Amino acid sequence: MSQLRFNVVEEAFSRKAIEVKLPKELPNEYYAKYVFNREKMFKYLPSKAYKALVNAIDNKEPISRELADSVAAGMKQWALEMGARHYTHWFHPLTDGTAEKHDSFIEHDGKGGVIEEFAGKLLVQQEPDASSFPNGGIRNTFEARGYSAWDISSPAFILDNTLCIPTIFISYTGESLDYKTPLLRALNSVDKAATAVAKYFDENVKHVNSYLGWEQEYFLVDEALYSARPDLVLTGRTLMGHESAKNQQLEDHYFGAIPSRVEAFMLDLELECHKLGIPAKTRHNEVAPNQFELAPIFEETNLANDHNLLLMSLIAEVARRHNFRVLLHEKPFAGINGSGKHNNWSLGTDTGVLLFAPGKTPMQNLQFITFIANVMAAVYRHNGLLKASISSATNAHRLGANEAPPAIISMFLGSQVSAILDKLETNTKDELISLAGKEGMTLNVSQIPELLIDNTDRNRTSPFAFTGNRFEFRAVGSSANCASAMIALNAAVAEQLIMFKKAVDERIAKGETLVHALLQEVKNLIVWSKPIHFDGNGYSDEWKAEAAKRGLDCETSTPLIFDAYLAPASIEMFKKTGVFSEVELNARNEVKWEIYTKKVQIEARVLGDLAMNHVIPVATRYQSILLDNVYKIKSLFPKEKGLAIAEQDMTLIESMASHMSLIKNMVNEMVEARKKANKIEDERSKAIAYHDTVVPYFDQIRYHIDKLELMVDNEMWPLPKYRELLFIR
Repeated sequence: MSQLRFNVVEEAFSRKAIEVKLPKELPNEYYAKYVFNREKMFKYLPSKAYKALVNAIDNKEPISRELADSVAAGMKQWALEMGARHYTHWFHPLTDGTAEKHDSFIEHDGKGGVIEEFAGKLLVQQEPDASSFPNGGIRNTFEARGYSAWDISSPAFILDNTLCIPTIFISYTGESLDYKTPLLRALNSVDKAATAVAKYFDENVKHVNSYLGWEQEYFLVDEALYSARPDLVLTGRTLMGHESAKNQQLEDHYFGAIPSRVEAFMLDLELECHKLGIPAKTRHNEVAPNQFELAPIFEETNLANDHNLLLMSLIAEVARRHNFRVLLHEKPFAGINGSGKHNNWSLGTDTGVLLFAPGKTPMQNLQFITFIANVMAAVYRHNGLLKASISSATNAHRLGANEAPPAIISMFLGSQVSAILDKLETNTKDELISLAGKEGMTLNVSQIPELLIDNTDRNRTSPFAFTGNRFEFRAVGSSANCASAMIALNAAVAEQLIMFKKAVDERIAKGETLVHALLQEVKNLIVWSKPIHFDGNGYSDEWKAEAAKRGLDCETSTPLIFDAYLAPASIEMFKKTGVFSEVELNARNEVKWEIYTKKVQIEARVLGDLAMNHVIPVATRYQSILLDNVYKIKSLFPKEKGLAIAEQDMTLIESMASHMSLIKNMVNEMVEARKKANKIEDERSKAIAYHDTVVPYFDQIRYHIDKLELMVDNEMWPLPKYRELLFIR
């Protein structure tokens, strides 16, 4: 083992769990300690201001500058008492991360000193530089002005002594440069459209909220081992590395006992989450070694997305306190499961009804089927767009591999819902339906009570599955901003509900009863969207062929998948729902293609460097040792006997020479392909060139490097191996 590798492995394997001090308070006493929630608003705001702000939040209305001044004063007082000395507008640029610019609470007092000040104008609006964030050509580099504006629906919080104010981020000319702006537009659109349909069943409904429960999967790697892998440091994934003899094939890691070091980290992370109002609830080992999951309680989609982005920042910081590095890449290790961020999505009324849950009356069940059918139609109409919303250079490595959903969007509904849809499809009468809730299952074991069985099973191969009272969008990648998928999904469903409402109203205007009109339109949607419904094995080759026959989007090239955003149906849908203008869509696709190219470019450069400057020199040195040994054997023994003894070494030398020669040739070819692609100015064409001419070299070069890893003396191999990276001691 090389000295560096020996040192980092020894350091990693000798670590002990770091003790985490539990707060003396009960969880309900420290939960949301650093959040300016309604409890803090009530305490720090005048009564009139508190009522006005809560009313604006609940009814999605703008606030006046006078109210903003009052809120800013109370927020500043609370923040200073909590130890904050700076404030920032916290926003989500088109980087899948977050951004912030810190300002202190000071202004000149006119007497040579300073005073602490935070007026409403500073709370409501700021002007961060917009020139250096991805913008897809909306802004020139010399046009730097951009605006951030307070999102009153997401509470401010304190992180590292800085008051963070969630905001949108737009250009000087009004186009969105972030994820939050279009997400809020999509949520507003689905609220209006779904409320209009929900009123068919209950006139008291005033709003429909979109809810999100994400499941964040991630890997942990010891910091010392991580630092010794330049590919992990620079790209987030291992570009080489032979499979460990033992990985996940025994399935013993899934839901297994959590290692003490990891459990200490998880406890620390949960405490930090709870103090920031992130309702972290579930934690467990995932399928792959060193893979874990954290899941919170469902929240309103905008807040849930803010919390996930905050978690992605928080988890990295807490991991380092425990000498870990967290990997959010979708496929950091070959041959084992990748990581997703399953988006559990639902709609619910302000009267407390979940629209994807069966009811107790026939009309409630008709409401349930109405919304299920509309989601089916929306997903069918925009299946290519939904795939584009979760596609990226990193997620491309995960989709369709090791239990990840395939790169074809389909919907799993389960046997009971499928049977109901089949019945409605052939129904010639206005018969309402009854649906069973959870049914009992009695096991013939006296110690085990009756089990309640859900009305649908789970399908791990489905990218979009109905799971009881929600849909699970399983295809979302672990490093992604949830907003990308939630924007497309909520907007698509809003458009579909608008069309459904129009069709039903036209039937009623012609004299049909409400029930008949609803049933007929639901039936039409069931029949029309049948191609999207698939409850079988999404991994099978038969399904890929069947999906193509059904007309579903089967494209696998990420740059070409992005074209779905600019399809006429997508442009029209986003315009109709007010989520994106055509200018914004074109700009965002420019950003998507550019980011794809840059990520592949970085990986190609890192792979070339590691191959030529780490692997080849070590393999050459070991080959020299073998050659020296062959010469010594030949000089020591008679000719024929010496050749016989040295035969295995000579075969190994020859095999290594072949692999090294192929690596050198392919790295040179990859560099030339990259140089050629770099000359292309059009971002889409450049991304396609990188996908078609550069990416194919990755697996080919890796194959030969991994073969060399098995041949070179273990003591000489420079990089920590999978067997060392994947098992926390």
